Amino acid sequence: MPCSVVVGGAFGDEGKGKIISYIALKENPSIAARAGVGPNAGHTVVTSGKTLKLRMLPCGVVNQRTKLMIGAGVLVDPNILLKEMSETKSENRTIVDRNCAIIEQRHIEADKSGYLKDKIGTTGTGTGPANSDRVLRIAKMAKEEEQLSIYVGDVSQEINTALDRNEFVLLEGTQGTLLSLYHGTYPFVTSKDVSASAVCSDVGIGPKRVNEIVVVFKAYFTRVGEGPLSGELDSAETVKRGWQEYGSVTGRLRRAAPFNYDLAKRSIMLNSGTQIALTKLDTVFPSCAKVRDYASLTGEATQFVKDIESELGRPVVYIGTGNETEDIIDRTKSTG
Repeated sequence: MPCSVVVGGAFGDEGKGKIISYIALKENPSIAARAGVGPNAGHTVVTSGKTLKLRMLPCGVVNQRTKLMIGAGVLVDPNILLKEMSETKSENRTIVDRNCAIIEQRHIEADKSGYLKDKIGTTGTGTGPANSDRVLRIAKMAKEEEQLSIYVGDVSQEINTALDRNEFVLLEGTQGTLLSLYHGTYPFVTSKDVSASAVCSDVGIGPKRVNEIVVVFKAYFTRVGEGPLSGELDSAETVKRGWQEYGSVTGRLRRAAPFNYDLAKRSIMLNSGTQIALTKLDTVFPSCAKVRDYASLTGEATQFVKDIESELGRPVVYIGTGNETEDIIDRTKSTG
């Protein structure tokens, strides 16, 4: 039953898209399925010089042989999904679970002003109001959406059947653990749980079917929108360190802080993380840019990786050293 879950360990923006796309190309999954909230999270993938910003499709789209699925727990904006399928020419291999709830224009309008926008700093994509309607049992479902009729199916059945056949399945979370509705910095959180447990629930598999849970951290912490960020740097220091980033959905400047071991430990605990993926090492240690061999890292960078492993008690298996999907140190290939 080979199945891996990839989740964010912080406040989102950890570089999950890079890690997921790399695993998809390397391990050749039969199915890549997206869990999480909906189009309020964007995953950026840079491969072969082309940049994809995906808000609905799984990052496994980079592997042309992989079936793409959206789990029942995910909110779907049909316009965004259809646009992404057209751009990636993936219409013939995409399945949307029949029980996905649909984001309608009224949800988007409700999300663009008032408490959610002004106090919480939401993305304005309609996900909070749509999830509210889902809880109230008044949401429109994918099986009722005419635009999606030819793509609708039973994702849970598809995934469990693939696992019964011992095929590799890659499950993709969105946002970050510290934005979980239940375990995050409430009320400055997203509209549902986004931990590894929720990923399983979203796509319809039991937790005992999962082999590996990869928790993705950036070499420093960032956050978009409101809410606490321990050790937050002022904008001048963020620029000085070269840590300034902008959200892939909202375009807002991300707030930044040094790597937080205490919060990272909590994410490992909440997710039962078995492996760590560390991205943006090259941003903290520029001399490591595009390095793909662990032995070629500087002593300072190597010590940073060792400190994370020591503090969190889990191996750092993947290390991102650049924007391209291929700019990665894969420690599953060596003993380094």
